[in-house]
Amino acid sequence: MHSLGCTAPKSHTSDKKIKGTLWLKVNANKPETEKIQIAAKVIKDGGLVAFPTETVYGLGADALNPKAVAKIFIAKNRPVDNPVIVHVDNKEDVYKLASDVPSIAKKLMTQFWPGPLTLILKRSRLVPDITVVGLDTIAIRMPSNRVALALIKESCTPIGAPSANLAGKPSPTEAQHVINDLAGRIDIVLDAGPTKIGVESTVVDMTAPTPLVLRPGGTPYEKLKSILSSVELHPIAVANRRMRVLRARSPGIKHRHYAPNAQMVVVEGELNKVVRKVQELAALYVAEGKKVGILTTKESQSVYRADIVKSLGSRNNIAAVAKNLFRLLREFDKEKVNIIIAEGIAPRGLGLAVMNRLRRAADFNIIEVS
Repeated sequence: MHSLGCTAPKSHTSDKKIKGTLWLKVNANKPETEKIQIAAKVIKDGGLVAFPTETVYGLGADALNPKAVAKIFIAKNRPVDNPVIVHVDNKEDVYKLASDVPSIAKKLMTQFWPGPLTLILKRSRLVPDITVVGLDTIAIRMPSNRVALALIKESCTPIGAPSANLAGKPSPTEAQHVINDLAGRIDIVLDAGPTKIGVESTVVDMTAPTPLVLRPGGTPYEKLKSILSSVELHPIAVANRRMRVLRARSPGIKHRHYAPNAQMVVVEGELNKVVRKVQELAALYVAEGKKVGILTTKESQSVYRADIVKSLGSRNNIAAVAKNLFRLLREFDKEKVNIIIAEGIAPRGLGLAVMNRLRRAADFNIIEVS
């Protein structure tokens, strides 16, 4: 897997250090070679590098180095039964990491890579147990972010990377989010600005009899259906209540994820009724002396009265809603609200991924109005 011709990094003056973590600003369109080389050397030496993808920031280590991968779990306080996604910069590496790549998987790779789609395949013997938490499968994707691709290529190895946050917290969509959670725990943050999509990749299990979406994300289910003759949504992908999961083939489905510090409730249903319910709940919590935050959309933002009201964007622009979600959850934490009341949106397209994240962030504390 390790290729020849990798060069040693040149000396470079760092942008800044925070608690021992090097924070390097990188050009998103034309990543500076010297900075990528500095980060790649850390990967090669078994260290941890946070880097941007098109979805969220990832926390990367050499996926073929068990000791390096173990550091990811320690830095994040990540449960040891939660697998990481392995990132590659070319499709050929998939055939080294996986023991079987069905033709239908090749079709998806051709159509959606590079991009926010993760495929679960049977693992090869090359992959250490810790990278796949002992499973017989591996989750692989090729990101489209230029900084991510440059880092993987320069590191000369596939990079295992979950989101670059403390386990359970909202995923990071900006380098500052990574610093807030992991400064002093990791070696480098490559900062190329905010991520474009804002929710994680879609995960599809290609080892199931019919391709199975385990986690909705940046590649909408509807787009998968337009390419595949048959693809199904796992019940956990659309769950509105807690479901027991014994062994998770994908990150983001077994443990609580994306959660702010505040208590959270999601109100779902027809918009006018949702607005009335959110107002009613806000009044009740204010009467109890709680600092109330409302996570709303542009269409109803002006209606609410609460301590903090934040809009995800228009319901007619779900891409913006997805991009803003984790940033706003983190802002509510900064404002130290006691309770967040969130409007639900239609679970279609990227909206399915948004609702998956909202429901999990609220630990399935959901009110349905009809």
